[in-house]
Amino acid sequence: MQGLWLWMALCFLCPNVVHGGKVLVFPIDGSHWVNMKVIIEALHSRGHQVSVVRSSDSWYIEEKSPFYNSITLDSPSGFDESFITTFIAGLLEIRREGKSFWTRCKLEIEQAEKNQEMLEKTSEFAKMLLENKDLMQSIKNINYDLVLTDPVSPVGAILANYLKLPLVFNARWTSHGEGHFDIAPSPISYIPLTGTQLSDQMSFFERLQNVLMFGFLQYQMHWNVAPTFEGLIKKYFGPGTDYFSLFQAADLWLMRVDFVFEYPRPTMPNVVYIGGFQCKPAKPLPEHLEEFVQSSGEHGVIIMSLGTFIAELPQDLADKVAAAFAKMPQKVIWRYKGAKPATLGNNTLLVDWMPQNDLLGHPKTKLFVAHGGTSGVEEAMYHGVPILGLPLIYDQNDNINRLEVRGAGKVLDFYTMTEEIFFQGIQEVLNDPSYRMNMQRLSRLHRDAPMKPMDSALFWIEFVMRHKGAAHLRTESYRLPWYSYHSVDVMLFLAGITLLIFMTFAALARHLCSRCVRAKIKQE
Repeated sequence: MQGLWLWMALCFLCPNVVHGGKVLVFPIDGSHWVNMKVIIEALHSRGHQVSVVRSSDSWYIEEKSPFYNSITLDSPSGFDESFITTFIAGLLEIRREGKSFWTRCKLEIEQAEKNQEMLEKTSEFAKMLLENKDLMQSIKNINYDLVLTDPVSPVGAILANYLKLPLVFNARWTSHGEGHFDIAPSPISYIPLTGTQLSDQMSFFERLQNVLMFGFLQYQMHWNVAPTFEGLIKKYFGPGTDYFSLFQAADLWLMRVDFVFEYPRPTMPNVVYIGGFQCKPAKPLPEHLEEFVQSSGEHGVIIMSLGTFIAELPQDLADKVAAAFAKMPQKVIWRYKGAKPATLGNNTLLVDWMPQNDLLGHPKTKLFVAHGGTSGVEEAMYHGVPILGLPLIYDQNDNINRLEVRGAGKVLDFYTMTEEIFFQGIQEVLNDPSYRMNMQRLSRLHRDAPMKPMDSALFWIEFVMRHKGAAHLRTESYRLPWYSYHSVDVMLFLAGITLLIFMTFAALARHLCSRCVRAKIKQE
């Protein structure tokens, strides 16, 4: 009887709980999976049944897990470990050729070619998925409540539209750019494009650079990205659907940023900001790491990690980094899987893996040397640890640039980095107290919110489950042709009416003048 009353009390106090929802997840491998896994585990803890679609060549997404059931396709995803590591190594070699216009062109061309190769493999993967009738029927029979996906790959959006299920994005990027540009007004006069490394306060020539980058990205989107999936979309969705509308039709965008980190910009009702959702208070370190950290004394610890994709460096560059660390009085924990640098000092510990969040939250951690990935930047911001950035690809330069603009980090360039430059960069961030003060100010702003980012993410995912979508939050502007969206037809109509009125008055004035002249002549 007491159990019954307890159950009734819980139902009364928690009327909006969703019981046993079914979520179909299509993730991206690598570092993006680390973020998605955090949400999956949280959904599982709330009693939801989660199924994850993965490829046979996944290197981070495990087939067996206590938190989800896996649906494995015997098909390459185009995002396997060997492809990514080869790609990253090639980019690093190009960057080390020197800083020049030609080097920048080579980088852009290399990235465009590899992205196109990845998109073509992704298109084949999506085709094999939809053509597997038995698998698709079994997925339909489960009656999922929604699809949760990372829009860096369009397969999740294609799958949700094919199954006619509500679609939730765990996003910052899509397959063709920054997510806001798909759904929200994005004036490029003060919103910098990814890759420009600009702020929201641009000079004339910086705005010119931004416009040229926008044109380049539009060209890539409409001539490279969309045509790759055109045949697939026509076959399964008909003529009324195009590539970009698959993304714009999403019910909810969970954006992995907030406006402490991101520049202010217009947004939409179906965008929920969950920047730092994976961050949490630090847990005690493993015994051997805690002992090493405590041995640093008053000098503290520097930690270095270049993310999921960059576990090793060219030997000469690794030697320069190790030599600079060896000069420091601080202890150093460096996630590195390459050959041991010849210049490695006694103060530096090489590890294959480290509890990054727990180390960043340790009171003895003084500096984070990082590549500038979104997750690492947010964890450093959450714990108030300044960053020395060594960015390489995609958004990494822009992420570190945002911290540098706010005085919470410094960027070093792979083009010009030497042992002395790296050493001086470490010294500057460590010895100038403004870096730590500014990062701690960002940390206070980030934490001062009415709801934790993870709680917000879970609420809105369950909101979509409860209401079978969130169409009332989604703008239908994407269905408008470009001339209607920008009111070009209205302006032309008004211009035509104005011209007609002007011409009518001109004709009337001319007629009156003519009559007056004729009357005068007649009178004379």
